Amino acid sequence: MESVTSQKYHAIIVGGGTSGLVAGARLSEDQTKNILVIDAGVDRRGDPTIDTPGLISQLWGNPDYDWNYWSQPQEHVDGREIPQPRGRVLGGSSAINVTAMAYPSPKNFDSWAKFGNKGWTYDDMAPYYKKLEAYTPPSQETNVLLEVDSRFDSKLHGTDGPLSTTFPDAYNPFNKAWLHAFDTAGFTGTSDPILGMHQGAFTPPNSVDAKTHQRSYAASAYYNSDIEKRDNIYLVTETFVNRVLLEPSDNGILKATGVEMTGPSGNIVCVYADEVILAAGAFQSPVLLENSGIGSREILNHHGIKVLIDNPGVGENLQDHFFTTVSFEVADDQISADIARDPAVVEALLKQYADSRSGPLSGVPFSLAFTPPVDFHGVMSQEDVHTLVGKDITKASGVFPQGLEAQHEEIRNLLLDPAESCCFYGLMSSQMHVKPTGRTSMTQAYSQQRQENFITIMVGLNHPFSRGSSHTGGRDPKLHPVIDPKYLSHPLDLEILARGTQFIEHLVSQPSLQKMLKGKIGAFLPDYASNLEKLEVAERVVKERLWTTYHPSCTCAMMPKEMGGVVNDRLVVHGTSNLRIIDASIYPMIPMGNIQATVYAVAEKASDIIKEDWAAKE
Repeated sequence: MESVTSQKYHAIIVGGGTSGLVAGARLSEDQTKNILVIDAGVDRRGDPTIDTPGLISQLWGNPDYDWNYWSQPQEHVDGREIPQPRGRVLGGSSAINVTAMAYPSPKNFDSWAKFGNKGWTYDDMAPYYKKLEAYTPPSQETNVLLEVDSRFDSKLHGTDGPLSTTFPDAYNPFNKAWLHAFDTAGFTGTSDPILGMHQGAFTPPNSVDAKTHQRSYAASAYYNSDIEKRDNIYLVTETFVNRVLLEPSDNGILKATGVEMTGPSGNIVCVYADEVILAAGAFQSPVLLENSGIGSREILNHHGIKVLIDNPGVGENLQDHFFTTVSFEVADDQISADIARDPAVVEALLKQYADSRSGPLSGVPFSLAFTPPVDFHGVMSQEDVHTLVGKDITKASGVFPQGLEAQHEEIRNLLLDPAESCCFYGLMSSQMHVKPTGRTSMTQAYSQQRQENFITIMVGLNHPFSRGSSHTGGRDPKLHPVIDPKYLSHPLDLEILARGTQFIEHLVSQPSLQKMLKGKIGAFLPDYASNLEKLEVAERVVKERLWTTYHPSCTCAMMPKEMGGVVNDRLVVHGTSNLRIIDASIYPMIPMGNIQATVYAVAEKASDIIKEDWAAKE
């Protein structure tokens, strides 16, 4: 620790997760710049539980890998508390996610630009998705099974970026049936999802290395041995940042001079830099601001923190992709991942992967689909969608009604555009359990509690209206943040998601899936979901089984301060000259689909912005 604190840095990056390691790698490309990365997690590079893609369920809820955050009781889902897993290791949540690569639509970034953010259009962002990726085509067997050649354009994907992606040999007949079910339901588009305009089913590439058949994530991709050898990048782990050190300047703008941190032994030290960059994620970056004196005066006073900048937008605007599920018993001639309840099967799969790096554990066989508003009968008519959106008579309220109403107007426009997708669907090859009240742990949710074999279909919202918050629980950096997503707090979220849940029944009636399930004679989870035609039944499924996709974002939004914003379009915190944020907290609005690819892309662009600003000062 002494060697780290004995020098001054050009930049201190707080957070060695997805965003922080991208910035560390890119900023240290300039050998004249000394970069320090500080992470609270443990460096577990080489850990087989992380590296084996199919062992993700062993990571969630495990305190060796997961911070095990929980939400506050959620008023609109019967007071349930919902897990909020975050990676407790170097590489952050990229070490524990489902490895899916999904992409926003051009309009998602156009919405960002409408908040006055120059340089953040789709055309500005598209090159970074290619820059981050090293795509390898699948085997011929997987290519045929998933129809990759006709549904994926490899020319649109990067081949020499840090993050390895591929379609591993881990899929099964249900993944193929999923594609055909959406085709026969009327979604026949085959454009590559990276363009952001695909509607219907698709298979997202996995962030998996095709050569090693191991997870590719921030720690392996952006802090590999070559980067680690650089003599101008420094890393400390198992170290908590207590606060950013800030001092006033002559113009009244605060200047960050470094950070105060608590090391593994409990010693508190300060380290100094020309610039401080927060990359602690959507839950912790606002907490770091608040613990440093930037945030709502009311919250800071409550915790006895001196107010340096009164900005009530800090920690607000929390958005997440939430979903609900229905599990269906598979036909007797089919198998699902539920066979892993048998220890002998698990042992065989582990041996297969250890011996040959093959089999179901070599990837995460997750299938997705995007749709416009749908219900029990299929795609909703434009007239019905207008009627649905017209029900939104709620007035934006809170501290920043202008900013919230502008976001809601963008969401309404997306709903009314038949080319945009408001719903996402996912296929999971096993059962899922959620208790209707209280707490359901990650282990309980994904356990094989029933002896039948199931698949699970999930449906969620790409652009929810509901907004929550993440705030400090006190000045001790080891305290968990106070997370309140306020799921379903906006009434339209419930109705749109319930109608999307109705569509599941239409989906499983398609020939390709119907023949692989037991249908009405089989078991359902929940058992009352055998008839989703009634909207009130679908609403019950939503409320009792609502879950999170673990995509928290938007809590330090890139918007004007008067609209609830925390950073400007150069990612500098309002009221400071050299304190930036570069993680998912800066999104004004959550983009479509799994946000992993966008977290990487935003961090890549942020690194270029920082380099540009540094060059302008020299």
